[in-house]
Amino acid sequence: MNLSPEHIIRRPIALTEKAARLKEQNKVVFEVALKANKIEIKKAVEALFGVEVADVNTLVQRGKVKRMGRRLAPRPNWKKAVVTLREGHDIQFFDEVATDDQEDEE
Repeated sequence: MNLSPEHIIRRPIALTEKAARLKEQNKVVFEVALKANKIEIKKAVEALFGVEVADVNTLVQRGKVKRMGRRLAPRPNWKKAVVTLREGHDIQFFDEVATDDQEDEE
């Protein structure tokens, strides 16, 4: 499958408690294309963010059945990738350093 890195990496998942805990272990969580494999995900993260990837773990989140009006409809399945970065590499999605500085000023 020939997808560009922008199509493989859909979005970062950085605002959950589990993702925040994994960030301390030098791991980053992404939503990725359902058909992307671990090798493609590794190359896409390295190309987009300029970091070295040590390991990639993936899982398919099954879509929940939700109510849409009077009917039940399934949400689509999606793939999650937990990417372990090599020592000394980091990805900053938000201005995390600036928020720490602001707390010190108060």
